Amino acid sequence: MEESGQAGPRAGRLGVVALLLGGSVVLSRLLGYVREAVLAGQLGVGPEADAYRAAFLLPDLLGHFLTGGALSIAFIPFYTRLRTREGSAAAERLLAVVLGTLGAVVVVATVLLAWWAEELVDLQFAGFAPETRATTTRLTRILLPAQIFFVLGGVLRGVLMAQGHFASQALAPVLYNLAIITGGALYGASLGAEGFAWGALVGSLIGPFLPALIELVARQSVRLRVRVAPWDRQFLAYLALAAPLMLGLSMLTADEWFEKWFGASLGAGSIAQLGYARMLALLPVGVVGQALATAALPVLARLWSEGRRAELEAVVLDTLRIGLGLSLLAGGALFALAEPAVQLLYQRGRFDAADTQAVAALLQIFAFAVPAWILQQIAVRPFYARNDTWRPMLLSSVIVLLSLPLYGSLRDALGAPGLALAGVLAMSANAAATLLLARWLHGAPAPTALLGTGLRALLVAAGSTALALALPLPGSGGASWDAGLALLGRGTVFSLCALVCIRSVGDEAMRSALNRLLDVSRFRSS
Repeated sequence: MEESGQAGPRAGRLGVVALLLGGSVVLSRLLGYVREAVLAGQLGVGPEADAYRAAFLLPDLLGHFLTGGALSIAFIPFYTRLRTREGSAAAERLLAVVLGTLGAVVVVATVLLAWWAEELVDLQFAGFAPETRATTTRLTRILLPAQIFFVLGGVLRGVLMAQGHFASQALAPVLYNLAIITGGALYGASLGAEGFAWGALVGSLIGPFLPALIELVARQSVRLRVRVAPWDRQFLAYLALAAPLMLGLSMLTADEWFEKWFGASLGAGSIAQLGYARMLALLPVGVVGQALATAALPVLARLWSEGRRAELEAVVLDTLRIGLGLSLLAGGALFALAEPAVQLLYQRGRFDAADTQAVAALLQIFAFAVPAWILQQIAVRPFYARNDTWRPMLLSSVIVLLSLPLYGSLRDALGAPGLALAGVLAMSANAAATLLLARWLHGAPAPTALLGTGLRALLVAAGSTALALALPLPGSGGASWDAGLALLGRGTVFSLCALVCIRSVGDEAMRSALNRLLDVSRFRSS
C-alpha cells in the first residue's frame, strides 16, 4: 500500500485494487448465496420471507436519505481535495464533524423510526396480511439500529480509501454476510426470520464498522475525534456536494423499492421471488461494476484535482469499455445458467420445484439489466470526481419518477415478471441518459468508442448463450445432482465459447480484461 499521505492509488494500480475489491465482492456474494440458501430452505417464498425482505426497506430508506452513498462517493473527492489544499488538520476537523453530526442525526432518526415503525409499515405494505405486517414491523425494529454502524463505518472507510487503503472496504461485506449466516444457522429454526435479522444487526457492527475503526487506530494516520457542529463551514460544503446523493433517487436503488412496494399487492411470495432472483443477478454487478467503479473513483478524483484531464478521460473510457464487455458476457451467462443455478442454490426445504421455475424466469429477465446496472455505476464516477453530483442525480431522479407508471402498468399486466421487466427498461434508460449527459457536458466518452466493444461483446455473449442453452439438461438424478451437472456443463460450454470468441473477434479492451482475469500474478499483494 501507499503511504497514507497520498490521495489514492496510482492509476497503474487501478486493476490491482479492482481485483481486490472484486475478489471481496465475489466472496461476499458467495456468502450471500449461502445466506439466501439457508433463508430459502427455512422460509421458502411464503409470507415470512416477504416480511423479512420488506423489513429492510425502512432502514434502507434511512440510510439512503441520510447518506445516499455519499460517504463513499462524495466524501472521498471532498476529503481528498481538502487535505491536498488545506492540509491534514483541516481534513481531520471535517472528519470529526462528519462523525459527530451524522452520528447524532442517525441515532435520533433510528429512535423516531422505530417508534413509528408500525404505522410506516402499514402505510407501505397495505397489501400484506395483518400477520405479515406485524412480522415486518418487528423485524424492522431489529434492523434499524444497524444504520448507525453503516453510517459511521462508511465515514471511516471513506477516509481509508482516500488514503489508498482498501482492506476494510473489502472485508466489510464478507463479515456482514458471515454474521447473517451465523444468526440464521443458529437461530433460524427457533426464531425464524428474527434469527437472520439479529445476525444482520451484529454483522453491521463487526463488518462495516469495527474493521475500519481498528485499521484507522492501528495506522495512526488521522486523529479520531467526534464533534457535533452542523453549521461548520466545511461540513456545510460537504452537505452541498452530498445533498443530491441524499435527496436524489438512483434507479438501481429505487428499482428494489418499487419491487417491494408494487409487489406487496401481488400475493404472498412475490417479493421473496423477486428478491431471490435479484440477489443472483447482482453477482456480476458487484464483481464487475462495483469493483471497477469503487477502484476508479479515487484515481479519477486525483487526476481531476491535478488537472490531468486527458488521463482522466482515458481511464474513464477504458473502464467503461471493460465494464461493457464483461457485463454483456455476464448477462448472457446468467440467462443460460438461470434454471440450474436457482435449482442448485435454493431448491431445498420449503423452496420447491415450482419456486425454482418462477425465480429462474425472473432471473432471465434481470439478466438483460446487468449491462445497464454496471454501466450506470461506472458512468457516474467521472461526475463525482469533478464534484458534480447534482446533475447526474437530478437526471436519475427524473427517470425514477417517470418510471413509476411503467412499474404499475407492467405489474398489472404481467405480475412479478412485469416488475422485473420494468426495472430492465428503466435502468437501461438511466444508463443511456447518463452517458449522453457525460458526452454533452464533458465531450466524452464518444458513443462510437463504446459501440465497437458493445457489438463485439454482444456477438460473443449471444453465441455463447445459444450454445450453452443447446446443451440438454440431465433429468435422472436428484435435484441438486441434476442442477450441478447442468451448471457445470452449460457453464463450461459458455466459458469455452466465450474464450475462443474473445480471442478471435474481441477488441483490445475485451482481450485486455480477459488477460487480466487469467493472469493470476496480478493478485499479488498491494
